[in-house]
Amino acid sequence: MGKYEFKMQRLFLRHVLAEGARIEADRGQANYLMNVLRLKDGDYILVFNGSDGEWLAKVASGGRRECALLVMEQTREQTERNDLMYLFAPLKHARLDYMVQKAVEMGVGSLKPVMTQHTQTSRVNLERMEANVIEAAEQCGVLSIPEVQAPQPLKDVLEVWPEAQPGRRLLFCDEAEGSHNPLMTLAQMKDTGAPPLAVLIGPEGGFSEDERTLLRSLDFVSAIPLGPRILRADTAAVAALAVIQATVGDWT
Repeated sequence: MGKYEFKMQRLFLRHVLAEGARIEADRGQANYLMNVLRLKDGDYILVFNGSDGEWLAKVASGGRRECALLVMEQTREQTERNDLMYLFAPLKHARLDYMVQKAVEMGVGSLKPVMTQHTQTSRVNLERMEANVIEAAEQCGVLSIPEVQAPQPLKDVLEVWPEAQPGRRLLFCDEAEGSHNPLMTLAQMKDTGAPPLAVLIGPEGGFSEDERTLLRSLDFVSAIPLGPRILRADTAAVAALAVIQATVGDWT
């Protein structure tokens, strides 16, 4: 199998992929391929579906509004979905879009909105989240599409955590943590054999004192700081995921 081809466009398809398959593009996909990317009959594109690996496909144009994709050969085998979970308090649209896309780029395997006392918005558009997940996967070479989970109150998630996520440690990014450097805590985890991990980022207003007290009382939770400055929630997500991946994640 070849390595990731950075220069070719990639498209996510909800179809079984196999050599010789002919897939009729829907109206939106045809418009994207023919009028946005300006591909022509005989051009090539990479396609994937999250389960059958990545494939080279040839465009068979039927005009400006119609085209098919002829699946030629597999370019990369399917990979497993990453195990890292990301829990976050939802943000408003544009910043939530950004945060979801960056989480996918940083190697998250599942995303779960959690409602906290200071959460800015009570509604989460899961279809929009899934669209952003797919767009990020298309752009950065991801083969396994991260799972988008339904939102829940933080308290409910914590109550069932030991049964729902046995052995998984929850890294609680706490702006009130006494130190500034998360590396010591993460290095200790690495030295003892890092368990499956989840990362929790709070809302713009931070966690309430009740939430912080609850989190610190749970034996499956570890608090980590994110430096000496207060970060916006979307910035905190990138910072936390980067330092975790670099110490106990799949960058090591």
